[in-house]
Amino acid sequence: MITNRSRSRYRDVVASGAVQRAAEPFGGPPLSAPARVIGTGRPPWWLLAVAAVVTTAVTVELLTRGWLERMDLRVSEVVSSWDLRHSDGYWPVWVFTQAGGRGFILIVLAGLVGWLWWRERTVLPLLRVVLALVLLTAVVYAFKWGTGRTAPAYPGSFFHRDGASYPSGHVANAVLMWGVARWQAVQFGLPDRVQRATWVLSLLGPVATGVAMVALDFHWVTDAVVGGAVGLLLLGVVHLLDAVLVSRWARARAGRRQA
Repeated sequence: MITNRSRSRYRDVVASGAVQRAAEPFGGPPLSAPARVIGTGRPPWWLLAVAAVVTTAVTVELLTRGWLERMDLRVSEVVSSWDLRHSDGYWPVWVFTQAGGRGFILIVLAGLVGWLWWRERTVLPLLRVVLALVLLTAVVYAFKWGTGRTAPAYPGSFFHRDGASYPSGHVANAVLMWGVARWQAVQFGLPDRVQRATWVLSLLGPVATGVAMVALDFHWVTDAVVGGAVGLLLLGVVHLLDAVLVSRWARARAGRRQA
């Protein structure tokens, strides 16, 4: 005779099994559900809309030589008077620019991707990183070559084919790639301290990079602002492409291997 207690116990067993199967990696052994300390950091639609408006509005304003360009010139005059490039403060400030340096971030991501491949036997994090890099390179350099804005090191702000300052690739890189790192750390249930570290880097990394680049007079303020907006838009695009294509392809490949 099946009692209510038996039915309840059966439902608990089925539910626990479903959770376990949902959490197992592609092609790997079943794992317990990963513990999420923070969110994956997928940008909400309203934030992406704000980023798109900022990118469009600032670009149009700069190309029409409006007040934002005059603001950039004033800030650059103040920063250049500090002359950090030729002072003892150069290297301490320069270190913060590497929070958006592609080399440093790729070293961290290579370790993260390698660890996840070894532990989970999945190439999904690698596919996401490669997708992000391709989009970042294509979009940022299209902006740079399309606007042709010169850097503050030149006498004034000009727009011609030799300029490549707008937007800041370092800031866009920091927003996008630290965002991808946070996403992987959370989704695959890495230790709490790792999840929190990537969360801090995804928030403070772009800010530190932008402030340092402006303080050293490497970029205009608007370069850093639009670099952050573009990086945010690209992070949203990577999440979208992953949901509709990359993750589905990885699951299909894992299914064929198991079969």
